Amino acid sequence: MRYVWSLLAFLVGLVPLIAPLAPVPHTALTVATALWIAALVWIAPDRPEWALLLTAPLFAVNNLWAQAITTFVVFAACRRLPRLGRLWALLGIMTLLQTAFSQFQESYRSMPLWEAVVGAIISSVFFVLFPAVSGMLLGRRRPMVRLLQERNEYLERARALTAASARADERAHIAGEMHDMLGHRLSLISIHAGALELTTARKAPQLHEQAELIRTTSSLAMAELREILGVLRTNPEPESLDEDTGTRSDITALVEGSGLAATLDWSGDDLHGADQRTRRAVHRVVREALTNVAKHAPSARTRVQVAVQGGRARIQVVNGPSAAPPGQGTRRGLIGLEERVGLLGGSFSAGAPVEGGFRVAADVPLNPPAQAELATAEVVEVPPPLAAEVLTVPRVLGGGCLGMLALLPIVGALTVLLLFALFNPTQMNAPYFDSLRVGVTSEGDVYEEFGVGQLGVDGCSRFRTSHNPDLAYKLCFRDGKLSSKEQERP
Repeated sequence: MRYVWSLLAFLVGLVPLIAPLAPVPHTALTVATALWIAALVWIAPDRPEWALLLTAPLFAVNNLWAQAITTFVVFAACRRLPRLGRLWALLGIMTLLQTAFSQFQESYRSMPLWEAVVGAIISSVFFVLFPAVSGMLLGRRRPMVRLLQERNEYLERARALTAASARADERAHIAGEMHDMLGHRLSLISIHAGALELTTARKAPQLHEQAELIRTTSSLAMAELREILGVLRTNPEPESLDEDTGTRSDITALVEGSGLAATLDWSGDDLHGADQRTRRAVHRVVREALTNVAKHAPSARTRVQVAVQGGRARIQVVNGPSAAPPGQGTRRGLIGLEERVGLLGGSFSAGAPVEGGFRVAADVPLNPPAQAELATAEVVEVPPPLAAEVLTVPRVLGGGCLGMLALLPIVGALTVLLLFALFNPTQMNAPYFDSLRVGVTSEGDVYEEFGVGQLGVDGCSRFRTSHNPDLAYKLCFRDGKLSSKEQERP
């Protein structure tokens, strides 16, 4: 792509050969300035300091098109210079050098000093200030965007790891509960198998070996269960859960003992006949939701609803808005509840309703399947962020608005001058030139007859002669009247 930009810069620098905008420099100088600006466009991304300083010699030659391309050089160079102090120092030196080199043009030498200074200031604004500010803003946006993307990626990965940790903790907690439930059942089996072994030893010796096998197998299963699930258990002393866990009396005790302005609304049957996993899930959902209310909105009114119907238990805990400042949380408890409910084949949601406050809701079957046939939600890998170089609509619009600040004034002015150069009849014959009277001839009469000619930076118009291609007529106007006329050679 760098080849394309350099080639375009070279072609633009040759425009004065076919459409002169002012006194045309020598053909060799025009080609030299076109090559010069093409080289600067090429080196600007790699050598921004040298590219800025080497724009100054272009202003010694009256090639406005090559000078206009310096805006792109300044724009590209300022994007690559991170140190503001060094950048502004280079821009100041470049402006002084451009002003000094511009004095080599004959039009500037013939101007009063104040006009030359004003012209240099205006030139610096359009050729230096606007593209420099645009380049600096866009150049500093790229590392900032990359930094924000890195931080966002870090936070996303931290959130994913937190969720994975919470799910693992909840599964370990469930493993501990399985240890308690299955351990109790296996203990009963082992006790009854021992009694059966003693009885068969006296009354049915032929069944004694089978009874002994049952007792030893149940004892071995109990030991293996304790070994496997004991490794998964994160809390060596889990909470004490009994046969009333998750029932209406248990939930009532939770609500009344929460210390909150909470009410319970229970509809449907009690949960004594439901699966133990379902009752434990109901207990955990209500307990975690009330804990969150006490932590984040202790003064808010809270409503606990449990509806048992259609073979499912629907739990909802809603609290209103609170004036107290909310506490800080990691959502680990909510993620754990989602994992627990999901393993039972239920659904879980938590979030702020439209009217304010917070809402926790769960829907679990009363008799979930014995095997976990449902796919467990896996931690999704965080997608990589967009590279800073990738173009998106906001980036194109933002960069375009900044670029227009530098391009519109220059492109508009050059377009107008180009149209004048291409379509105005600029050849003037000698008799008409001799008939012009200083202080008498009207500016409008000349422009109506021959157009504006080739406008120079000194404000005077130059007309090619019809009899001598090496001669030009220079006409200067002031207050609508001809102030001076002279012949000059380009």
